Amino acid sequence: MLPKLPGLQNPFALDLRALALLRIATGAVVLTDLAIRSTDLEAHYTNLGVLPLHVLFQFCWNPYEFSLHTSSGLWAVQAMWFGLAALAAVAVLLGYKTRWATALSWLLLISLQNRNPLIVQGGDDLLRMLLFWGLFLPWGRVYSLDSHRQPLPSSYRYISAATVAYVVQLALVYWCTALLKNSPEWNHDGTAIYYALSLDQILMPLGRWLYPHAELLRGLTLLTYYTELLLPFLLFLPFRTAWWRLLFVGVLYAFHLGISLTLFVGLFYLINMASVLGLLPPSVLSRLAHWLRPRWTRLAARTHAWRSAWARWQPIQVSVQGRTAPTGSRRPLRHLRDVAVSVLLVYICWWNLDTLPQFRWKMAEPVRWFGYLFRVDQRWGMFAPAVFKDDGWFIMEGTTATGQRLDLNRSGRPVSYAKPASVVALFKNDRWRKYTENYLFVTNSYMRPYYCNYLLRIWHQNPAHPPLRQLEVVYMKEISLPDYQVARPTREVLCSCAPK
Repeated sequence: MLPKLPGLQNPFALDLRALALLRIATGAVVLTDLAIRSTDLEAHYTNLGVLPLHVLFQFCWNPYEFSLHTSSGLWAVQAMWFGLAALAAVAVLLGYKTRWATALSWLLLISLQNRNPLIVQGGDDLLRMLLFWGLFLPWGRVYSLDSHRQPLPSSYRYISAATVAYVVQLALVYWCTALLKNSPEWNHDGTAIYYALSLDQILMPLGRWLYPHAELLRGLTLLTYYTELLLPFLLFLPFRTAWWRLLFVGVLYAFHLGISLTLFVGLFYLINMASVLGLLPPSVLSRLAHWLRPRWTRLAARTHAWRSAWARWQPIQVSVQGRTAPTGSRRPLRHLRDVAVSVLLVYICWWNLDTLPQFRWKMAEPVRWFGYLFRVDQRWGMFAPAVFKDDGWFIMEGTTATGQRLDLNRSGRPVSYAKPASVVALFKNDRWRKYTENYLFVTNSYMRPYYCNYLLRIWHQNPAHPPLRQLEVVYMKEISLPDYQVARPTREVLCSCAPK
């Protein structure tokens, strides 16, 4: 903790209402993630899909990991785990049995991510860590069903080792992202965003509009790099902390909103926008509560239960004297928890530093078991160290008994090797985009026959579809070249399969 000197403030002091908003947003994102994943429950999580259990254990499994979802390859069992995860996420959102609900939601999220690591992206690591640190934060103290059974807090101001960990975790995300981008295209040439927007697999409409403006892209590249590198320092300034935090949140909201409009990144931007809500200063939260009061009152007037609930949402005088002292019986437990969180934070900082090529004191392999088991392992290498140059699109080329060639990736239309108007539109969601990205790597060649056979089986399930005697997974590879040069696409057959 910082000493109480005139004009200095503790940069790790957070508002209980902000933590509650962080909890609500995290629960909502987990529910959204489950809803999207559930549309591919058979394809991504059962033995009839693209990653049967025996393939997962043979090629993708870390012996320190665990997954309840690997208890069975049946659709019904996966649906049961999804339903339980959704209930836990709703409980987190509403703040019902918050600590237990957070633990269960975190456990089931780890289990889900471990079941199919081929569709996991960087935002999933952050979502997992939000729930992990939420285990130690009092984010159910207000704006929750639990708070109805508790006295009003004497102060919304809260400081603990967990608030330090939360703030440091946010800083690590952006610092490590920037430090891993150690190629000239990020910090010297300024061509990284040009190459990112050259990837038709993730190009969105705003990105297409920005793409022709080379000087603008160079400026945006350098702005992105130095924003990620320098912005986190604002979180540790011990003066005018409310103003700096508001600037931090505002810049990141604009930053991630811009990413979502230019690049197809799935829930990545929503997870990052949710993650910074715990930094909102008291002045903003008081104004928000004042704006919501009349609207809530109109709803609360309908029933006595709702009127009682509103009493727990009333703004109170924000104290700057520190958090309420714990009772004597709980003080040792809180100290023990703070010590445990401090040790965890040191471990996680070490893990993050270990991912940087500039760091010399590498983590020994025997020490990593904890990170794998509790999934506090993390790497923030988005477009790092450089942007991929291999671009292209998939053609699922099926050949009928009469020799007709159909593209299963475009609802069975006749095969065309011309680039689609929108390559992004070929993906059902970002999970499939991530899967096909991993599908390209030679080290993941074991994936290829399972995807090919899955597509073939799904096609033949519809009696209206003509039978196929062969299916080829074709990748039209198009290398991104500098200075708006256009490469000629080359046809690569990644896999071929036939009905058994």
